[in-house]
Amino acid sequence: MTVLSFLDLAPISEGSSAGQALRNSRDLAIHAERLGFTRFWLAEHHNMTGIASAATSVAIGYVAEGTSTIRVGAGGVMLPNHAPLIIAEQFGTLASLYPGRIDLGLGRAPGTDQMTSRALRRTLAGDIDEYPQDVLELMAYLGDPVPGQRVHAVPGEGTKVPIYILGSSTYGAQLAAAFGLPYAFASHFAPADLDIALRLYRDGFKPSASLQQPYVIVGLNVTAAPTDEEALHLFTSTQQSFVNMRSGNAGQLPPPVNDIRSLYPRDWQPLLDEVAARSVVGSLDTVEAGIAAFAERTTADEIMVTSQVFDHSHRVRSLEITAEAGARLRTESLAALPRG
Repeated sequence: MTVLSFLDLAPISEGSSAGQALRNSRDLAIHAERLGFTRFWLAEHHNMTGIASAATSVAIGYVAEGTSTIRVGAGGVMLPNHAPLIIAEQFGTLASLYPGRIDLGLGRAPGTDQMTSRALRRTLAGDIDEYPQDVLELMAYLGDPVPGQRVHAVPGEGTKVPIYILGSSTYGAQLAAAFGLPYAFASHFAPADLDIALRLYRDGFKPSASLQQPYVIVGLNVTAAPTDEEALHLFTSTQQSFVNMRSGNAGQLPPPVNDIRSLYPRDWQPLLDEVAARSVVGSLDTVEAGIAAFAERTTADEIMVTSQVFDHSHRVRSLEITAEAGARLRTESLAALPRG
C-alpha cells in the first residue's frame, strides 16, 4: 500500500499571523509524526500574504527541532532563486543537526512573480535552462569531495542529502529519469500532465548511485471531517484560495462559507468544480475510497497529502482522519496478500 506524507504551505488564515502559521505547522508535524506519516515537507513561495514558508530552510529547522523521527524537507526549494552552494550549505547544516531526517525537493519555477524574482536575485540573468546543471552542481557539493575541488560546502559536503525532482509537467519527469532521482508530481494543483509525466519518468528511468528503481510521489488535496457535509464546508476555504489566486487576488486563507457558488459569477464556477475534481473531500469512508482510487490510478510509491483548512484544530482532525483511512487501506492490502 502506498505510504502517506504531508506537504504544508504554512497557511496564514485571515486574522492570524505568520508566526502563528509556523507554530501551527510545527504542531501539525508533531501530529503527523505520531500518526505515522513518512515525511513532512514545506514549500517555498514568495510575496504571498497567505503563505509563511518563504524562508524554507529556516522553517524546516523549526519543524525538525519539534519532532524526532519524521523526515522533514522542502517540497520544494525553487533552485533558480538560489546559488547551488547556498542551498548545499543550508541543507548540509540541517542534515548535520538532524541526521537521517532531511529531504531536499527541487523545483525550477520561481514560486512567485517576475518582479519578486528580480528582488530575490537582483537580476533575471539566470536562465531556467541552466537548472539541470544547477542540480548536478548541488549534488556535487553534497557528495564526497573530489581531487582538485576548490569550493566546498561546509556544512554539506559528504551529507548526501536525498534530492527529489519536483514538477508539474513532463520536463521534471524526464530530468528525474535521466538523473536517476525520485520524482514528485504536483498533481494537487496541476494534474493535467500527471499520467504522461509518470509514464515518461518510469519508462526513461536510469538507475543511479542514488536510486536503483523509479520512485514516485504524487500530491493530493485531502479535506476530511466526520461527515461529508462538514468536509465540503471546510473545503470551501481551499476553493476560495484557488479562485483568489487565479484572479490575481491571492491573500490569506479565507474562512469557509455556506454557499460558495453565490460568491462568484458564472465564469468562475468551472474552476470550483475543477478544484473539487482533483481533491478528496469527505468523511472517513469517502477519504479512504478516494485515496485508494488515486493510488490505484497512479501506482505511486507515496501520496503527499496537502490540506488547506482554515481552523488549525480542524486541520489536525483532517490529518487524523486521513491517517485512519491510510491505516485501513494498509490493513486491507495486507489481508489481500496470498497466504502460504
